[in-house]
Amino acid sequence: MMKKNKKVKAVEEKPYVKPLIRRRKPNRSIGGDVALYIFLMLVAVVMVFPIVYAVSSALKPLDELFMFPPRIFPRRPTLNNFSDLFVTMGKSWVTFSRYLFNTVFITAVGTIGHLLIASMAAFVLAKYDFPGGQTFFKLVTVAMMFSYYVTGIPNFIILNKLGWVDKPWAIIIPSFAAPMGLFLMKQFMEGLPTALIEAAKIDGANEWTVFSTIVMPNVKPAWMTMIIFQVQALWNNKAQTIIYSEEKKPLVFALQQIQAGGIARTGQGAAVLVVVMIVPILIFVFSESQILETMASSGIKE
Repeated sequence: MMKKNKKVKAVEEKPYVKPLIRRRKPNRSIGGDVALYIFLMLVAVVMVFPIVYAVSSALKPLDELFMFPPRIFPRRPTLNNFSDLFVTMGKSWVTFSRYLFNTVFITAVGTIGHLLIASMAAFVLAKYDFPGGQTFFKLVTVAMMFSYYVTGIPNFIILNKLGWVDKPWAIIIPSFAAPMGLFLMKQFMEGLPTALIEAAKIDGANEWTVFSTIVMPNVKPAWMTMIIFQVQALWNNKAQTIIYSEEKKPLVFALQQIQAGGIARTGQGAAVLVVVMIVPILIFVFSESQILETMASSGIKE
């Protein structure tokens, strides 16, 4: 008995040996890796060059802006272009804060409304079968092929009939139905396990609870990406064809009017370009990981 117990004890005290996992090596040579990194660096330089040049131009004094051949970086960096821009905006009978409020209001309300409507519609299309569902999604896909220049006249006629012309709602309400967000959310929600939703319903969760506490947190990369696209579209919308009152115009329209003021405002025009692009770039930088996750996971199905 003693020998048997010792054998059992020896078996029990035998240390656990972690199995070796062989990692798959990429089928590339060192030279191939170096060539790939060099190519990616060149692409990165090409992509970042317009941003660097725009910022450096905004920091150049007026004489360096007309220098030939042009230089990428300023010799004597200055913030005079930005100060002159705010002085010019301050002389307008509509204040800078009013233009900024109009743009922020349109962007915030339009983005939040689009997020809610597109997410709820995508949830129904992705997880429920009902007559006409596939046909409706095909119409959404076809709608993505038409640019604003094609739908501009019908949209204006409808907005005029509703009495929304020259009001912020002429931009906000149509943005709720942007097809890109619905398409993106629907494709991503199809990869969400249906068993997860059914388990929540068995536990007594209603539709809104399932949508708000289970579906939306699990598709966060998708709606973060959608927010970036929508903010960029609304922030850069000049709305010059549907908003006529100066006090209701967005900031981008006012800035571009300054930019078109002639040679004397070339420096201010360079500063305008930086001000217009800074918000979409910052949002993209802070949400980059979510966008990459969306692009990597949107094609995965259960």
